[in-house]
Amino acid sequence: MTDATRGVTDTGPETSMRELTFRGIVLGGIITLLFTAANVYLGLKIGLTFATSIPAAVISMAVLRLFKDSTILENNIVQTIASAAGTLAAIIFVLPGLVMIGWWQGFPFFTTAAITMFGGVLGVLFSVPLRRALVVDTVLPYPEGRAAAEVLKVGAGSREGGEESARGLGIIVANAVVSAGFAILTQTKLAAAEAATWFRVGAGATGISGGLSFALLGAGHLVGISVGMAMFAGVVIGWWILLPILTSGVVGGGSVTGTAEVIANTVFRSDVRFFGAGVIGVAAIWTLLKIAGPVVGGVRSALAASAAKRGGEVLALEERDIPIGIVGIGSLAMLVPIGILLWTVLQGGPLEASAIGLIAGSLVFILVIGLVIAAVCGYMAGLIGASNSPVSGIGILAILAASILLASWFGRAVEPGTTQALVAYGLIVTGIVFGIATISNDNLQDLKTGQLVGATPWKQQVALLIGVVFGSIVVPPVLNLLGSTLGFAGAPGAGPNALAAPQAALISALAKGVLGGNLNWAMIGYGALTGVVVIAVDELLGKAGKLRLPPLGVGLGVYLPMSVTLPVTIGAVVGFAYDRWADRARDPELAKRMGVLTATGMIVGESLWGVGFAGIVYLTNKETPLALVGDGFASVALIGGTVLFAVLTWVMYRRTMAASR
Repeated sequence: MTDATRGVTDTGPETSMRELTFRGIVLGGIITLLFTAANVYLGLKIGLTFATSIPAAVISMAVLRLFKDSTILENNIVQTIASAAGTLAAIIFVLPGLVMIGWWQGFPFFTTAAITMFGGVLGVLFSVPLRRALVVDTVLPYPEGRAAAEVLKVGAGSREGGEESARGLGIIVANAVVSAGFAILTQTKLAAAEAATWFRVGAGATGISGGLSFALLGAGHLVGISVGMAMFAGVVIGWWILLPILTSGVVGGGSVTGTAEVIANTVFRSDVRFFGAGVIGVAAIWTLLKIAGPVVGGVRSALAASAAKRGGEVLALEERDIPIGIVGIGSLAMLVPIGILLWTVLQGGPLEASAIGLIAGSLVFILVIGLVIAAVCGYMAGLIGASNSPVSGIGILAILAASILLASWFGRAVEPGTTQALVAYGLIVTGIVFGIATISNDNLQDLKTGQLVGATPWKQQVALLIGVVFGSIVVPPVLNLLGSTLGFAGAPGAGPNALAAPQAALISALAKGVLGGNLNWAMIGYGALTGVVVIAVDELLGKAGKLRLPPLGVGLGVYLPMSVTLPVTIGAVVGFAYDRWADRARDPELAKRMGVLTATGMIVGESLWGVGFAGIVYLTNKETPLALVGDGFASVALIGGTVLFAVLTWVMYRRTMAASR
């Protein structure tokens, strides 16, 4: 690798390039505020979050190019901070469960921030020793890390790069405005937010439902055609095969009555989603088994590199991490505030008498499971990208492990109040472990970007820690705002705009089921068997060179509401068609990057409006404060909204194509 490609060397004038700067930290913090809020909303709405590295890099270049002394390394630090904080928003896959079970009435700032921060800091520290093995000495593709590096190189390398960053920022802003504008229109009821029809299939019931949401459409573009088709396969299995069968039995037995919509949704919540949980669990275990060997080899390589350094080998700047001694001491030191946090959680509750044993066991669980998860998630991110990495599956396995351990200690013959406390405690411990998972899933991707542009690893690792702090401060107030206004589906006080929070609902349901002894093991078992079949099909498709169907994507398609998954599938198809056009463009990579920014703008616009709308609901104390028409306008809103949505989609992508020429 040449000096020009790396951008920095261990000797020579380029070592003085600006990198970890105050203005970069401030800019990263501002971007963090926007993208973390957007990711919190999107994750609660559909169970997916989007990678923030590339849009953060584009915004950073557009802003910092106003300063003559800005560098590629400084832009890299900005995207690193924003990426870490945006990824940490995935903690919402766990913490809303505490509200759903009634343990929390809201999200206490310091407790929520502490859970988020402690897990995130450990995620950074645990993955430091893995950088050489999983980033440097590896053939892992790191798709998002490489894409972010290319964006940074183009922006720094030429005047055209500067123009590209300005065009890219313009695309994000314009599409965000369109996306937010359409979302506002749906809140006025002049355009429908969802198109759905429910019907009987013999004695059973099912339906077709899809949201008119640019956030979902953009998410589909970003996850890609493979994941999109896998989710569609899950829709077919869960909604159009399994649900008619189950509702046929239910209807025949007379245990659920009502319209086709009521019957279908009732059985979906009570049975189908646990079937999906079984598919997700098996898929997550399969993923862990597949990567166990490479992860062990990677850890051995990292230890060998550390030994070489102790033997006197001088490392170039771009190979210098936070010293392993500091990593070890810091990791052990973090167990102290975690222990204090867990102590405060247990004080005054039914588990207080067992506090010492619970905390000791939890710290061992966090340390051991956290180290394994850091390696696993880092490898998965390198293999398939942080956005497609099945972190939610890791969370499901973590809560199952924690719940089973708690159940084996306390048994199931406990009072309801004690069961609720055990579920809450299990969720909090899982929240910390999940923070480790999300950050380790993201930061090796960022370190790959840094390696490709010649960044100093220890400075990036410090930036990751800063991003964790920023994200931990932003997450609690956004959660509080959304939870107190829109609410979560199935939780007390949830309104018509309630957020699904699918992973949090599933994880809390699993914990309650294991600890309460009433988990729907039958449907989970059937789902697990189906997961085995899906894995076999995916492997056969891979050997045949066909389009893969990631098993975790299939599981999510079964588990998530159809109104979420169908738009994501459509977005994946639209993104696939756009990429095929991009392959014929004058600069295919530029065109594809612009497509990514188009999808990002769609997500950011609607998501930020969602947070803003929650504020309007809070201020007006009305569930539909912007409604201009009543239910009698629904048919016109459905037809007109669908047509307008399709037209706006076409216009946005046409503008992107024009900007890519």
